[in-house]
Amino acid sequence: MAISGLFQKKQQAVLGLDVSSTSVKLLELSRSGAGFRVESYSVRPLPPGAVVEKNIAEQEAVAEAIRRVVQQSKTKLKHAAVAVAGSAVITKIIEMPAGLDDDAMDGQIRMEADQYIPYPIDEVALDFEVLGPSPNRNDQVDVLLAACRSENVDTRKDVLEDAGLIPAIVDVEAYAMERAFSLILPQLGGGEDSTVAIVDIGATMTTLNVLHGGKIIYTREQLFGGKQLTEEIQRRYGLSSEEAGLAKKQGGLPDDYESEVLQPFKDAVVQQITRSLQFFFSSSEYNEVDYIVLAGGVASMDGLSDLVQEKLGTPATVANPFANMSVASRINAVDLSNDAPALMIATGLALRSFD
Repeated sequence: MAISGLFQKKQQAVLGLDVSSTSVKLLELSRSGAGFRVESYSVRPLPPGAVVEKNIAEQEAVAEAIRRVVQQSKTKLKHAAVAVAGSAVITKIIEMPAGLDDDAMDGQIRMEADQYIPYPIDEVALDFEVLGPSPNRNDQVDVLLAACRSENVDTRKDVLEDAGLIPAIVDVEAYAMERAFSLILPQLGGGEDSTVAIVDIGATMTTLNVLHGGKIIYTREQLFGGKQLTEEIQRRYGLSSEEAGLAKKQGGLPDDYESEVLQPFKDAVVQQITRSLQFFFSSSEYNEVDYIVLAGGVASMDGLSDLVQEKLGTPATVANPFANMSVASRINAVDLSNDAPALMIATGLALRSFD
């Protein structure tokens, strides 16, 4: 069994569906000249505990949220692409004999899987892609192997089917982010060989992806996100989780909120980014990045990118994969712009329509 269509070319247009710890995000793209057009998009919150640390815990609750988000978006597409977390996937570049067809290569990889994968082969979903001739031996090719526990793939397939969709592709979040970054790179003004850190700050998890030449060279996840700000608002002002979440977005909190709650949280974000980059520098040949791109729900926080740029001395910007896209008339362009930083993975998945 394969990680569905991870490396295969697409068969039909697909919806990009990003299932995070707090929400489901849907995106449909179409071709528009040399670029793309946003045809449908919708975001819907998930009940607390439905997804825990990237794992679907309550399948029916997630399926219901997907049904609602499809309904809200008014999309006509039924095929969908979802992703598993990068931390759940093992990737390795291995050498295989040149000249093997896909079936023969698949058979040989499975026979030798225990060399590469620390799980029994019957518990693993895997896929592979031939990268090209091996630089070491003329009779070998380099093959990118991706594998994860079958249950991670099966759960996502099942929840799509429960929601009335057809699971076409199960991708990896890091690869989806890499694909979406191709839309961001021209906005940065640097060369194609730039080294860029994308910091995806969600509700509970912050993921650092470092790309060089448009390809991911480093990924690290850590438990930190916007939920910590929500919880501090709850604690300080005696609000419920729902009230705190609304107040965080809509305002109306006491005068001391900016200085006593929001600014310390922004400082904590900068500290987390600094720490993540230090881990990257200490484990690689790099000692700087050319740009920092902020993604995820926290990224659009007013003044955050300026603060990151000021404290780290590196140009920082907020991700907007739709900056050069046209938008269907039925879509609220202001809402789309506000949600844009949180839609990077959904964008990368929707781009699978054009492989």
